[in-house]
Amino acid sequence: MRRIINSRINMMSISRSVLAIVVAAMFFTSCNVQKYIPEDELLLDAYKIEVNVDSAATVKDVKALKAELQKVLNPEPNSKILGLQPGLYYHYKVKKDSAGFISRFLERKIGEEPVYLSQVEEEGTRDILRNRLENRGFFFSGITSGVDRDTAAQRATVKYNIQLPQPYTMKTYTVDRDSIPFYDVLEAQVKESPIKVGSRFDLSAMKLERERIDQNLKNKGYYNFNSGFLIFQADTNQYDNRKFDLFLKLKKDVPSKSVKPYKVSKVNIYPHHIVGADSVAHDTTRYNDKNFIQDIEFFKPKRLDPFIVIEEGDLYSPKKSKGTSRRLGTIGAYKFVNIEYNEIKEEANDSLNFLEANIFLSPLSKRSIRAELQGVTKSNDFAGPNLGVTFSNRNLFKGGEVLNINATAAYEVQIASGDQAGLTSTEFALGADLIFPRLLFPYKFDKDFFDYSVPKTKIGVEVDLLTRSQLYSLLTFTTNFGYIWQANKYVTHELDPISINYVNLLNESEEFMQIRMDNPFLDNSFEQQLIAGSIYSFTYNGLIRTDRRSMFYVNTILDVAGNSLSLVAPENDEGNGAIFGQEFAQYVKADVDFRYHYLLSEDSRIATRFFAGLGKPYGNSDVMPFSKQYFSGGAYSVRAFRTRSLGPGTYDPPQDDNRSFFDQSGNLRLEANVEYRFPIFNYIKGAVFADAGNVWNTTGNGVEGGEFTSNFINELGIGAGAGVRVDIQGFVIRFDLAAPLHDPSEPEGERWVNDFTSPVFNFAIGYPF
Repeated sequence: MRRIINSRINMMSISRSVLAIVVAAMFFTSCNVQKYIPEDELLLDAYKIEVNVDSAATVKDVKALKAELQKVLNPEPNSKILGLQPGLYYHYKVKKDSAGFISRFLERKIGEEPVYLSQVEEEGTRDILRNRLENRGFFFSGITSGVDRDTAAQRATVKYNIQLPQPYTMKTYTVDRDSIPFYDVLEAQVKESPIKVGSRFDLSAMKLERERIDQNLKNKGYYNFNSGFLIFQADTNQYDNRKFDLFLKLKKDVPSKSVKPYKVSKVNIYPHHIVGADSVAHDTTRYNDKNFIQDIEFFKPKRLDPFIVIEEGDLYSPKKSKGTSRRLGTIGAYKFVNIEYNEIKEEANDSLNFLEANIFLSPLSKRSIRAELQGVTKSNDFAGPNLGVTFSNRNLFKGGEVLNINATAAYEVQIASGDQAGLTSTEFALGADLIFPRLLFPYKFDKDFFDYSVPKTKIGVEVDLLTRSQLYSLLTFTTNFGYIWQANKYVTHELDPISINYVNLLNESEEFMQIRMDNPFLDNSFEQQLIAGSIYSFTYNGLIRTDRRSMFYVNTILDVAGNSLSLVAPENDEGNGAIFGQEFAQYVKADVDFRYHYLLSEDSRIATRFFAGLGKPYGNSDVMPFSKQYFSGGAYSVRAFRTRSLGPGTYDPPQDDNRSFFDQSGNLRLEANVEYRFPIFNYIKGAVFADAGNVWNTTGNGVEGGEFTSNFINELGIGAGAGVRVDIQGFVIRFDLAAPLHDPSEPEGERWVNDFTSPVFNFAIGYPF
């Protein structure tokens, strides 16, 4: 594969188009809306809240309180983007002027009704603010309001001034013993409460406390309990210094069954439940104190039992129900999991009630075929169709096993300038994965050892033939055996104790032979074609959390190859270990990918990423295998540089049409990215970003300028740009345009290029990080 990397591709036409779009957008959105505002109205521009605290008062988290009060102000002013109001402008444009097709279209998508000062009810808003403050313990707060009018601009700002007194704080928190039949149970809950002595009176905290107690009681068997049965009473009569006693009480006439725990007396599992089908007689198999009810053996009870944590004799627990449902859903054989509880009245007694648990499992189709046709465009200028076909056979051995057979065919042609135009790439791949929803391991673990989910065992094999016209063909055989285990909602472990790759370079052209001959480092990376080792991956994904503004993600990978083979392999004539005459690679490689996101609002955030990776060859290997080396640049890396075009280090590749990207790799990679993401309208999101990174060699036998040194900071490729993303329920199509700011391939002192006239366009699926 031949291409031009780092030589500037002429994108002036793209730049002019982008500039025209930007100018047009600025023209439309910067038009003044003032001429449309009625003479007797003022446009509501903003709200301002000033919060002052009495000199004798002690108030914590004033900033958070102010933000909460800001949310209750209504109506909301018209939205702004970079100080402009396009939604309001297009509404006025269509309603009051003769508007064209584009304006009418934009008015339907982003148009907003104007919000005027006359719509603001100051007195009513003061009452709402006062009520919210009282709910937070600030009784008898002073609230005044006023309006700042800018008659010249026909805009107004409404201001609310709040004087906070000393809040009421809790002196004691106890249970009203006389009204609670199960006093001891509730007393234990109060002792574990997050509401502590000295806490500020807070109505929302009390609501959360009721929900906490209700959830805890349900997990102790109180099936019919409800948070609405609990009430709080605050008593200030004993104090004159803004203190109060808090009492937890039970409402009157609560049904007796609501304050009695329930025990599960039966567990019935229906492994082949068809929704809507007529009920028929089924055979029942008793296994491990559970009833497996099915007309024929669809799923072996022995294999299904480890996924069910609801046990006969246990107290009712929503936590166990949720855990059972989650575990069953991960098998991959079922479409629906439905757990129902029925009360068994005849077995009730004075201290306990009883339930029957019924677990209905509706299977997916046993066999399915999925075909996917894609149009692929890559940053290395290759584009073309990609056809993939997957055949799935579920519940293969009646234990939830899934067999996936995948076939892929791809044809790509390089769209580039010079002699590279018309180069082709074809790829054919055939592979299979067999997934067991259990741990295939010599040691038998206790059922409770894997609390959150049952690990899966995956066996995979694949053969891939890649042909690059005028260069080479590459035959790759891959097989692996490993485990996947989700430890909790956020943490996933993957371990492949056996991972084997065999690469055979076929049909080398004279041109590719010359490329290898000119670069001994590259030539050595292709010599050892057998890679046998182990791979471990740890992932913490905190980005799925919805209860925090600060979120982070960590993925670490450890890849070790050749150690086991070195213990048994004989030496060849060169003194290297070999299996059946084939030298194998030896190396250790470690990566860490850290991401931190900070939510500025519901729809906007600052997203950052840091990546560091190092591979160290030893023993048999002088350099890392080519397939295990690092590259930099592209849609998911430093976006101002094309894929695999950055580095290593300050290396400046020859500027001719016959060059290849093969010499721009390394065994060390560092990268940092920052991106501000914001909404534009509806499904359209925007971003501005900056990236920095590079690859280097630490072995000292790579290309000139590619060795890692203490001066690496000055050898980073740096770029910045902006992008547009179409985000439809998590499916993201991304367009990024980035320009290089710092090019390490340039001579020292000339690397700050600020080359905005030659941006790089990136098209990709999904967010970069």
